[in-house]
Amino acid sequence: MNTDTQNVPTVKCPTCRTAVHWNADSPYRPFCSRRCKLIDLGEWANERYSVAAEEDDSLSDLLER
Repeated sequence: MNTDTQNVPTVKCPTCRTAVHWNADSPYRPFCSRRCKLIDLGEWANERYSVAAEEDDSLSDLLER
C-alpha cells in the first residue's frame, strides 16, 4: 500500500458500500462514482428519502398578526 493512502480516511459509498478514500482524488466523495451519486439523487427526487422536521409554532404566531 502506498504511504500516501495509508493516512487517508476511508468511507463506504452510501449507494454500493464500496470503500472510498476521502481526499481530492475522489471527486464524487462520499460516493465512489458519478453513477452512485446520480442514483442517490434520484432516490431523493422520487421522495424515497426524507428528513424529519419539527414544525415551529413560534413562526405561525407571527404570521397571524
